[in-house]
Amino acid sequence: MTQEVGLFSKVRLLYVALAGSVTRRVDPANAFQDLLRQTRRVTDPASARASRAYFRQALFICLLIVGVIALAGCGQVITLPPTPTPAPTATIAVEVVAPLPPTATPAPYTPAPTPTPTVTPTPVVYVIRPGDSLLSIATNFNVSVAALQEVNGILDPRTLQVSQELIIPRLDELAEAAEATTTPTPLPFTVQNIHFSETAIGGLWVLGEVFNSSGMALEQVRAGVALFDKENREIGRANGLVAMDLVDANETAPFAILFGNVPGKFENYQAYPVSGVPAFVGSYYRDLDVLDLAGEGERYAAYTVSGRIVNTGPEEAVSVQVVLTAYDALDRVIAVRKVDPDHNVVPRGGETTFTGVLAPVGGPVARVSAIAQGRRISVSP
Repeated sequence: MTQEVGLFSKVRLLYVALAGSVTRRVDPANAFQDLLRQTRRVTDPASARASRAYFRQALFICLLIVGVIALAGCGQVITLPPTPTPAPTATIAVEVVAPLPPTATPAPYTPAPTPTPTVTPTPVVYVIRPGDSLLSIATNFNVSVAALQEVNGILDPRTLQVSQELIIPRLDELAEAAEATTTPTPLPFTVQNIHFSETAIGGLWVLGEVFNSSGMALEQVRAGVALFDKENREIGRANGLVAMDLVDANETAPFAILFGNVPGKFENYQAYPVSGVPAFVGSYYRDLDVLDLAGEGERYAAYTVSGRIVNTGPEEAVSVQVVLTAYDALDRVIAVRKVDPDHNVVPRGGETTFTGVLAPVGGPVARVSAIAQGRRISVSP
């Protein structure tokens, strides 16, 4: 028991020595050798065999202690870091977005062309001189009298004065106006007193007159006639202007239309107005009276008509003509003729005579009418 106590005391001493060496940084092997030397000095040979078994246990314990010290690592304690708890992974919300529609690529900008200024031609202006007339001015500039009146707003040529300026219309303007003018709508007038007469070469004359019931003076009056067979099929159509340039309201004007070749015998016909527009009455001279109208000769073949034309207006009349119309007993038109008088310029208060021969296509001649017409275009100085 005493030996065991001594043994454990030695072991304790050995542990203290070893621990001290660790603290003092002493080599443990040297400390162990010192302990053995001290043990040999205190232990006799007799007791050595008895304590050999205990020594083995002490050696085992020393080795165990050395191993523990070695694991201590020179007195340093290694503390393992705690395993970090992984942070929760954030849930990423995925939002489905509809794809944007494709954006159209804008076309390259093309600047508008710079407009080219239109050069306005300088109008031609004419200053009226003594002795001028609208007819002479129109002839000099190759325009119509009606165009001069329309451009300058002349309703009555008697109001023109010397030194007054007139705008002369250009030919291109007249052409554009003619192209822009639509077909005139026929104004109301009546086609009446129709008479038919066949020619010796197979043609057909259609004579008649129009009655102006429109309430206004007309010009460019045209009448038409259509022919139909017994089955009411159209076999021919023609039209023509009346013999008078101006047809006053409630007046008549004759016409004569020739069918050069009729396809067959007609059973029915239709007479109708074709065109008629309001007249520019300012250029017409209507103060002309026909007096002493007389007729002689055969009333079936040739009939001579004569008379006088008197200017009852305030100025001279030019381009004077007389239109003769012969009627039969049924008041149908059987002869038409436009006659120039002896003088086609009749001064104010003057007169002239005329003579014309009519060739009736039917007969006999029952009566004759005569209407004079002229132009009023003179300018007072």
